[in-house]
Amino acid sequence: MRIAQIAPLYEAIPPRLYGGTERIVSYLTEELVARGHDVTLFATGEAETSARLAVVRERALRLDPSPLKSAIAAHLAMLHEVQRRAAEFDILHFHLSHFLHFPMFEHMRECTVTTPHGRLDYSDLAPAYALWQGFPMISISNRQRRPLPAANWVGTVHHGLPLDLYEPLPESQRGIGEPYLAFLGRLSRDKRPDRAIEIARRSGMRLKIAAKIGDDDRPYFHEVVEPLLDHDMVDFIGEIDETEKPAFLGNAAGLLFPIDWPEPFGLVVIEAMAFGTPVIAWNEGAMPEIVDNGVTGFVVDTVDSAVKCVGMLDRLDRREVRRVFEQRFSATRMARDYEAIYAAMAAGSGCSERVRTDHERAE
Repeated sequence: MRIAQIAPLYEAIPPRLYGGTERIVSYLTEELVARGHDVTLFATGEAETSARLAVVRERALRLDPSPLKSAIAAHLAMLHEVQRRAAEFDILHFHLSHFLHFPMFEHMRECTVTTPHGRLDYSDLAPAYALWQGFPMISISNRQRRPLPAANWVGTVHHGLPLDLYEPLPESQRGIGEPYLAFLGRLSRDKRPDRAIEIARRSGMRLKIAAKIGDDDRPYFHEVVEPLLDHDMVDFIGEIDETEKPAFLGNAAGLLFPIDWPEPFGLVVIEAMAFGTPVIAWNEGAMPEIVDNGVTGFVVDTVDSAVKCVGMLDRLDRREVRRVFEQRFSATRMARDYEAIYAAMAAGSGCSERVRTDHERAE
């Protein structure tokens, strides 16, 4: 199949540091190419890919030092290029948030599929979707669908990682030094690092925090989190890159994921599982779908329960955590799931031929 992957422009593909959506777009693109598809990736110039690369902006927005840049303008320019080339593809797969592309592709919505990677409970999203009904949508968890029950959901595809991307550390290399809990992600109110600190302090186990502080999160960090870091059981490392994840996650006794929002997936959860590291996650969003309670970790509702589960982490078999990860969350499985949806949508639709005819009529 001829497939267009349309990525957000905030981070490089794959991202240099933080960036869950862009990471998944990269893994999916590479796996589809390996499976023999003709894939074009619409992204920024730093992208590293085996697909055909359509450069729509030289630098990712986050990596661009210019203070004068417009995310909306950059994405609209990209969408114009996708629309211009639409006849080249059997399917257009959008990974953009908030349905920005809907007005421009309403005449060919059957040739598109949209994977929203974020939360869908913003007050304006349901009315916006109602204006452009029928666009095929793929959720990243069943829980993600709840705010938009009337949307045209054509499938749910859980995220996946390449099996050789992360591997459990050998026993001879793991567990050297003081046991610790890990917190990885963003230092935002939704992610509740303050809750993670409380759990660690009450359990008596060291907490290592490797996290990004976004501009929007700085007030919360300074007012709530920073005062809690002044404790001899809490180590704030800062943002880490891919090369640092194996030691950070692979050596941890467990990952704390004490979120306070309807998390649509939680990529760091399966990253931990890839190392065989169990997860203590809050009973929010997709966590009951992703974490097999008592097998790959624990799903909890209170700090008391989380503290209790810290003492139970060593009862879980880290080899079984990895085995479940391989079975449920591989990039190959993810690509197969998307591939099946693409095929079902493209069958008999004649998308590229119809789009080409529309262009000819317009001329």
